[in-house]
Amino acid sequence: MKKISLVSSCYNEEDNIDTLYERALNAITPFCEKYEFEYIFLDNCSCDNTAEKLRTLAQKDSRVKVILNARNFGHIRSPYYGMIQTSGDAVIYLASDLQDPPELIKDFIEKWEQGYKIVLGRKTKSEESFLFFILRKLYYKFISKLADDDTNLVKDCTGFGLYDRKIIDIIKSLDDPYPYIRGLICEIGFEKAFIDFKQPSRKRGITKNNFYTLYDNAMIGIVKHSKVPLRLMAFLGFVFSFLSFMAAVLYFILKLIFWEEFTLGMAPIIISIFFLASVQLFCMGVLGEYIGAIYTRVNKKPVVVEKERINF
Repeated sequence: MKKISLVSSCYNEEDNIDTLYERALNAITPFCEKYEFEYIFLDNCSCDNTAEKLRTLAQKDSRVKVILNARNFGHIRSPYYGMIQTSGDAVIYLASDLQDPPELIKDFIEKWEQGYKIVLGRKTKSEESFLFFILRKLYYKFISKLADDDTNLVKDCTGFGLYDRKIIDIIKSLDDPYPYIRGLICEIGFEKAFIDFKQPSRKRGITKNNFYTLYDNAMIGIVKHSKVPLRLMAFLGFVFSFLSFMAAVLYFILKLIFWEEFTLGMAPIIISIFFLASVQLFCMGVLGEYIGAIYTRVNKKPVVVEKERINF
C-alpha cells in the first residue's frame, strides 16, 4: 500500500494545532483504505504550549510524528527538513496557520492519481492586506522576468501542495541547506497541476511574517534563480564609466576653450560623487546577497538540529 506524508512546520501555533489536525484528518479519511498516512509536525522551539499539544496528538494517533527543534531554524529550513524526513510516496506540505486549507488535500491526491508529480495550491484571491497581495503579485511577475533560461517560475504559489517522492529525492540530492522550493521545482521540470483557492486570513495567533522574512524570501528567489542582477551591474558599470569619462573629457575641453570664464563650482562634483557612490553601494548590496547565498551553501551547517523525535 502506498503512503502519503503530510508535513507542517509550526512556531507558537497552540491555538491552531488541534483544528489543523482535525481538518487534515477529515480530509484524508476518504483515502484511508487506499493509502497509509503519516503527519510530521516540526516545532521551531515554540515558547507557548505548542510542543505539549503535539505530544498529546502523538500519544493519541501513532501516525502523528513530531520533531522538536533545538531552536527556531526559520521559515525555510524547517519546512524543507520536514519534507526530506518523510517516507511517503507523496508529500503534502501545508502551513500550520490554517491559511493553507487542509480541505484541498483531497484535490491534491486526485491530481496525483492522475499522474502529476507536482500539484500546487494557487491563491487567486486572498483575505490578506490588499497592499501585500498586490506586492506579492508584482514580485512573482518580476522574478519570472528575471529567471534564467526558460524556468517559468510559478506565480501565486507559496509551497502549499503535493510533491511526488521522485521530486523530493531530487531536491534532497541537491544538498542545499537553504533552498527556494518554489524555484527548485520549476528548474526540475515535470508538468504541474494547480488547484485555485482563496487564501483565508489568519483567525488565531500572530503571523510570523515580517519585513525580514518577506525580504529573505524575495532575495533568495532572485539570487538563486537569476544572474540578471549581476549582469545588470556589469552593464551599469560600463555605462557609467563611459559617461564619467566623457563628462571629464567635455569638462577638460570646455576649460581649455574658456579658461577664465568656465567654472561650474562644487555642486556638479558633489552631485556626481553622491550619485556614483549610491550606484556602487547598490551593486555592493546585490553582490553581498549572492556571496551570502554561496556562503550558506558551502558552510555545510546542519539544516536543522533536533532536540527530540516522537513516534519515529
